[in-house]
Amino acid sequence: MMMSMYFYSLVLLFLSGVLVFILKYNHFLIMLMSLEFMVLSIYVLLFFYCTQFMFENFISMFYLTFSVCESSLGLSLLVLLIRSYGSDMLMIFDSLW
Repeated sequence: MMMSMYFYSLVLLFLSGVLVFILKYNHFLIMLMSLEFMVLSIYVLLFFYCTQFMFENFISMFYLTFSVCESSLGLSLLVLLIRSYGSDMLMIFDSLW
């Protein structure tokens, strides 16, 4: 009963991250934060799943490592865009749209 409540709340957190990613696409930083929100909610779901069925948590450490690499790549892209264009607004980039 309690695990299903955690499951539904984490799915709701994931869907709210998707909603923010779809609706608030003006700033690149907001998009990166919503992606990280989705990744962390999936990580917690994976962790609960592994502990509930007595699996090893080794796969969750792999997932966490890859999510950290993804977030560092996103932050480096954010720094590059701010240094190149002076803002993180996505509508500034005429070549991307």
